[in-house]
Amino acid sequence: MKSLSRPFCKLLALIALFYGALTPLQAQSPAPLYHTDLLRDGLITAGGVSMSVAGSYLLTNKTRLTEEDLRHISKDQVNGFDRWAAGNYSKKAKDASDVFFYSSYALPLLFLADKDAIPHAKDIFFLYAETVSLTGGLYALTAGLTNRKRPNVYATHAPLEERLHKYATNSFFAGHTAATASVAFFTAKVFHDLHPDSPWRPVVWGAAAAVPATVGYLRLRAGKHFLSDNIVGYAVGATIGILVPELHKKEKELGWRLLPATEQLPAGELLQGVALRKRF
Repeated sequence: MKSLSRPFCKLLALIALFYGALTPLQAQSPAPLYHTDLLRDGLITAGGVSMSVAGSYLLTNKTRLTEEDLRHISKDQVNGFDRWAAGNYSKKAKDASDVFFYSSYALPLLFLADKDAIPHAKDIFFLYAETVSLTGGLYALTAGLTNRKRPNVYATHAPLEERLHKYATNSFFAGHTAATASVAFFTAKVFHDLHPDSPWRPVVWGAAAAVPATVGYLRLRAGKHFLSDNIVGYAVGATIGILVPELHKKEKELGWRLLPATEQLPAGELLQGVALRKRF
């Protein structure tokens, strides 16, 4: 995956334009769905961008593989869990994964056609920017600090320029999968919050799970990532995509509470007391 700083910064700039344009609509919202703070969430988003820039610097300055390195590598050097994928290479799968990856960033734009989402659009896109920046920052920094060879480095039938590519040691973790998962699960979570009674919720969650899984499969076939890379990327992206809107819900109650409780005994008597309950 290419350094995320450039495409992510362009996307963040676009979101910023939406944020400014949608401010009047936000003012019409009688009951905000999410609570955002320009300073706090702006700093978090800026932190994600900073991680992405720092990671990009590390990625750019990595020591590149040489033909001599290729003569001394073996699939046996890969852990047993991932070894079966060492040597994978498919340009078609790589190109297909790029289509899913770049297309996924448009998913939250669907909320512009949702009348229930329009009054909350400013907050939604602000949180989307935060989600994107955190995912991109974590990927870039992690990939910059690790040197795991991609599966296609072990593919003797792959073009030499691919095996010696400047990003050939950026296998951990799967950036395409993480980014797509964060966007897909963010979209599903916001839809879930906007439409608590919608029968489409299971379908939306199923689609959110399937899109990054498809990307992960294609990256695996392409020889860009091992299975463990994709599992970690999927988990990171899904977690951020769900937690960012969840932690900003306007009306939410977290933690355990003691509440009055009444229970009828078999003999017909009423037992009154308290119960410890968890509200999600």
